[in-house]
Amino acid sequence: MDELELLKSHWQKDDLKEKQLSSKEIYPLLLKKSSSIVKTLFYISVLELLFFIFANSILPLLLSDSYTENLDSVYGNPLIMKVAVISGYFIIIPFVYFLYKSYKSISVTDNAKKLMESILKTRKVVKYYVAYNMVLAFIAMTIALYFAVTRNSDLMLKLDGATTGKIILLVSLALIITAGFVCIIWLFYKLLYGILLKRLNRNYSELKKLDL
Repeated sequence: MDELELLKSHWQKDDLKEKQLSSKEIYPLLLKKSSSIVKTLFYISVLELLFFIFANSILPLLLSDSYTENLDSVYGNPLIMKVAVISGYFIIIPFVYFLYKSYKSISVTDNAKKLMESILKTRKVVKYYVAYNMVLAFIAMTIALYFAVTRNSDLMLKLDGATTGKIILLVSLALIITAGFVCIIWLFYKLLYGILLKRLNRNYSELKKLDL
């Protein structure tokens, strides 16, 4: 049992005067825990940014030109790949900056209401960020599958003579693959950010119970 749980247990057994004292003791612990959680979120976002830079800017330089050409051909046009990468930077860099600002803000706050507002804002931004990445992953996968099919001459010849049932089956299979890919990304973010957000939400619930 951590310090917060011990204080809560003590709080429930004491009279009103001692409860007020306990609430003042609990707040610094909630502040410390919330600050630590947001700092961890910030560090994770920095690692994600570094991985994004490596995967999209450094790795292509280390690999052969044919690999880059094949990757561009998957999306039909090199411009599509570049737009996707730039869009990624436009969302992940502000996300990292926001978490840094949020961590600094929470670290110095001395007001329970402001702390609760910061927690709510942090949760909302993380959820929006994850949702954006889900949408981007779905679009990217859909485009990749489309060009993979349309640029395969053998497959296109087979589709020309295919029945409506076979085409529906192919489209359904493509949607299942795309959904599976997006679900993997969602599970990754659920593991990466979900646990920390749950702890942050728990701190928010505890703050609502305090009378400071």
